[in-house]
Amino acid sequence: MRNISLTLLLLSTLLSADITRGQAVYKSNCAMCHTIDGRSGLGPDFNMVSYTRTNAQIAHYAKDPYAMYRSFGYDANAMPTLPLTDQEIEDVADYIGSLVKFKKWMIKKEK
Repeated sequence: MRNISLTLLLLSTLLSADITRGQAVYKSNCAMCHTIDGRSGLGPDFNMVSYTRTNAQIAHYAKDPYAMYRSFGYDANAMPTLPLTDQEIEDVADYIGSLVKFKKWMIKKEK
């Protein structure tokens, strides 16, 4: 029983999203269009995405932007479908969602 528990724990760790890996995915696939420091880019700054979207919504959009852009309130879509694995999409969504300092600042500012 203990071996099964350890195996399940290890599998869940391997399959869960990873912020560090997500940052690497961001740098190599997203940074050319999306900033994380408030500057403008072709796409929205990921701090604002983090503030307005859940990780699941981010992952769903990254997986199929052409199917999702209208439901996100965009009139058009410039984001290509990237050749990312499901794990890489989960990782980058977790990274974007981890930009919590900005979220906390915006929530305080709204009050």
